[in-house]
Amino acid sequence: MHARFTALVELETDRLIDAIEPAGRAELRRSLAGPLAVAVVADALGLAKADAGRVLGWYDAIVRTVTRVTAGDPIDDEGREAFESLRATIEPTLEGDPDSSLLAAAAGEAAGLTHTEVVSNAAVLMFGGIETTEGMIANALLHLLAYPAALALVEADRSLLRNAVEESLRLEPAAAVIDRYATEDARLGGASIGAGELVRISITGANRDPRFFADPDHFDVRRDAARHHIAFAHGPHVCIGMHLARLEAHTAIGHLLDRLPRLRLDPDLPSRVRGFVFRKPSSLHVLWGGT
Repeated sequence: MHARFTALVELETDRLIDAIEPAGRAELRRSLAGPLAVAVVADALGLAKADAGRVLGWYDAIVRTVTRVTAGDPIDDEGREAFESLRATIEPTLEGDPDSSLLAAAAGEAAGLTHTEVVSNAAVLMFGGIETTEGMIANALLHLLAYPAALALVEADRSLLRNAVEESLRLEPAAAVIDRYATEDARLGGASIGAGELVRISITGANRDPRFFADPDHFDVRRDAARHHIAFAHGPHVCIGMHLARLEAHTAIGHLLDRLPRLRLDPDLPSRVRGFVFRKPSSLHVLWGGT
């Protein structure tokens, strides 16, 4: 990973932990996982002035809209308004010097893209880099804190943290369902699929295939095959930001464990993973310190 991103992730993670550390309690999805994801994507795209709270609010609305559309309902006003707010944040950067940001370069004459095309692609990049990275971090934290034996293993051998993150991605990918369109007639698992037909794929189901993953519903930080999940997809559609997302998750969780002693779930404010297309805890309340 480029040194610039490593330094940025380290700095932003510590800044966010500094803000919550004195309280002894926090809701980590929106005090750490979400703001970290926003800061990194905003920096990568040249949107450093984007407000984390506003951006995360847009994505809450967009996630609800995507879930509605997947269920067969029409796009609602909330989703349209969120996307228009996102567009209004992106568009001013497109007129800048092509060397000033990734978006300005994409909008430059050499790239041959219209502003509408750049905004659409930027929205996809931001959505992937923010929504799913926030979910990835929150899910991994929830898995570790919900399984004290697994957490103890990681605390005793910090080299297991990377595999713990992969196992969390396998067990509960932040993007659980993806859509593809068949490019030609095919048969898959005994089903006939016609060219152009929509194929809805369950990444979660694939990641829990008992023919490949023994005891697939169990969270095992020492699972040898954990990294063979398809949470980042595969082939031509593999996630281009997967290494950056992993860097954010490893850094965020590692620094939390280093800096917040006896980090644990708040028993009075329970958390659980929710969602159909995008899955994560709606909140992740934790405590630290004390006896």
